[in-house]
Amino acid sequence: MKVLFISLGCDKNLTDSEAMLGLLNQAGYTITDDEQEAEVIVVNTCSFIHDAKEESINTLLEMGQLKETGSCKALIAAGCLAQRYHKEIFKEIPEVDGIVGTASYDEIVSVVEAALKKQKAQALEPLNRLPAAGGKRLLTTGGWYAYLKIAEGCDKHCTYCIIPKIRGEYRSIPMEELILQAKELADQGVKELILVAQETTVYGQDLYGKKMLPVLLKELAKLQGIVWIRLLYCYPEEITEELIQVIKTEKKICHYLDLPIQHANDEILKRMGRKTNQKQLVEKIKRLREEIPDLVLRTTLIAGFPGETKEQHREVLEFVDTIEFERLGVFSYSAEEDTPAALFPNQVSEEEKEAWRDEIMELQQEIAFEQAQSRIGEQFTVLIEGKISGEDAYIGRSYMDAPNVDGYVFVNTKEELFSGDFVQVRITGAAEYDLIGEIEE
Repeated sequence: MKVLFISLGCDKNLTDSEAMLGLLNQAGYTITDDEQEAEVIVVNTCSFIHDAKEESINTLLEMGQLKETGSCKALIAAGCLAQRYHKEIFKEIPEVDGIVGTASYDEIVSVVEAALKKQKAQALEPLNRLPAAGGKRLLTTGGWYAYLKIAEGCDKHCTYCIIPKIRGEYRSIPMEELILQAKELADQGVKELILVAQETTVYGQDLYGKKMLPVLLKELAKLQGIVWIRLLYCYPEEITEELIQVIKTEKKICHYLDLPIQHANDEILKRMGRKTNQKQLVEKIKRLREEIPDLVLRTTLIAGFPGETKEQHREVLEFVDTIEFERLGVFSYSAEEDTPAALFPNQVSEEEKEAWRDEIMELQQEIAFEQAQSRIGEQFTVLIEGKISGEDAYIGRSYMDAPNVDGYVFVNTKEELFSGDFVQVRITGAAEYDLIGEIEE
């Protein structure tokens, strides 16, 4: 029986998809990427913002047509949209045969088997449980890097965010399980571990009574085969001095930190339910850069939050111009039902939100281009990810680049390289967000 898997949304969702793929594979199903020959299709949906919901619904509708035009016998909706709108999906998209919620992905096999028997099936366990992670994940990232999800859910309750209602409260995955997962990944050839959660910085607080991310990082750094460890989703107010020192001193930890700050104006930050103000953000960033001078900082911002004024938007521009983040992305605010912010007065028009988003990105583009030019002449370790067809050139990433969100390093060489190789590269040029270099003898 052939299964096609479509994973939408974030990298946390991708780890769930890989776990489900592994369980299906163990149960004797064959994985295919050909939608015409797939007899079972699983769509792991996203529901974070309006565009993500739309993409998830359209994908389910499109895959549903393969019951008529392809080999599809069962269509399963999994993930965030399925968790949040399971009743509506069964009613409005009758082609869907099964539902798998965010805390129930370990029940994928039983839902698929029921669906193949023409039974409408759903697995919607309470959101306070941790799915049993048993079995090997089937990696979809190419094999040289993998995401390690260290916790489920979130306790922050930011006023714009629906995640606590579809992922539940923060639940750390026990450290021994994570070490075992990471060891299995290393045994499969993974060289870069990317730690993810809705928030990584409070890892362990619920299980062990204190933040244990520094301890987890030290344990992961002991694993043979792992060369890089990268940290995403670090809330600035939760970054401790202990964590800074571990990042600084543990050689395997990339000097790269993702700080999703969302805004820079104190009033907007307060109305977002964030726990920092601009002064605290500046102080934390200053401290990080003092201790780790080659640190690369990535952040995300929301443009057009309800009630945001032009003056507050200009304050964000000034902040971005002053801080000069190495990496930065911007979302237009999306009013999500069942969130407090969706009911706030003075909602900003779509045109203005998009204009403000574009303005921030144009400024960041200038900053990024200048920083890329400044890298010319420097030398970096680069992880090779593939060859450019028909050219004596390869594509790779440095410690400064997380996969799928940052740039690349293009390496010109006549040497034969292989995906997963680490090579020393001297930067000879820059093109927008990407760097160009040559093998350093």
